[in-house]
Amino acid sequence: MSVRLLLVRHGHVDFDSRDFTESPRGRQYDPPLSDRGKEQARRLADRLSLMDPPEVIVTSPFRRCLETIAPYLEASGLQAERVDDLGEVFIGDWEGMGFEQIISGDEDLARRFREQEPMFALAPGGESGRELRARVVPAIDRVLHRAGDGIVLVVAHGGVINAYLGHVMSIDHDMFFLPDNASINTVLVEEGRAELRFLNDVRHLTDPAIFAPPAGVDGGQA
Repeated sequence: MSVRLLLVRHGHVDFDSRDFTESPRGRQYDPPLSDRGKEQARRLADRLSLMDPPEVIVTSPFRRCLETIAPYLEASGLQAERVDDLGEVFIGDWEGMGFEQIISGDEDLARRFREQEPMFALAPGGESGRELRARVVPAIDRVLHRAGDGIVLVVAHGGVINAYLGHVMSIDHDMFFLPDNASINTVLVEEGRAELRFLNDVRHLTDPAIFAPPAGVDGGQA
């Protein structure tokens, strides 16, 4: 088995939204993409369109992930499978709250936030890091084994990406980095051995002309 696993975080969301959805874990915040996020999704689609098509595309069922991959699916004619176990970590009573609300009036939480300590496992009624990995890692591994060879594209969330990459890299921390919106994180899997290849790649956002020349410019000309 030789697989190139692309873990993509969803685009920037509309934080003014008050939309929620019911997941197997409970009622979870489910905002759509913002205008900025929609532009990120278009640039992501431009980049993916220049690559070999994935053998399998799977996505979190949350709206922000579905909207992130939608431009690529439309351009390629491919389809994505929704996987419940790729939904974002459940944060219980904190669902739908911003960091300002969560840490307001709680100096211990504010200190943890400032000192980059993982916080989601502290949420009342929320999911632990161990519980998150217990559903995310097997879910992605099942997709990898099903694909056999080629590219596997997974569109998910920051917590989900941390859970899987933490497993690959033998890092115990629940959150050890903050994936940028619409970033690509690449893992090479050969004969069952997974190795991180690239982390938090956003060249399609910072240098979009590399992947999609401006209108009226022939990308094949010097």
